[in-house]
Amino acid sequence: MKSLMILGGLIGLSIGLLFGLADSGQWPAALWRACAAALIGGVMLRWWGRVWVRSLRDAAEKRLAAPPAEQEERSTP
Repeated sequence: MKSLMILGGLIGLSIGLLFGLADSGQWPAALWRACAAALIGGVMLRWWGRVWVRSLRDAAEKRLAAPPAEQEERSTP
C-alpha cells in the first residue's frame, strides 16, 4: 500500500505542477497546488488499492467456497 500511495503522490505532484504552471506560471502558487494534488492523489490511490485488494480477496474466497461441480463448469469452455 505504501508504494501505491507514493505513486499516487508522484502522479498528483506532476499533474499539479503542470496545471499550476500552465494556469498562472508562478512557482509558489504552482508548488502549493502541486502539494495539495500530491496529497489528494496519494490518498485516492491508497483507497483504490485497498478496494482492489479486497475485491480480489473476495473473489478468491468465493472461488474456494464454490462446490467442485461449479468449478468444473466454469473451467470448461
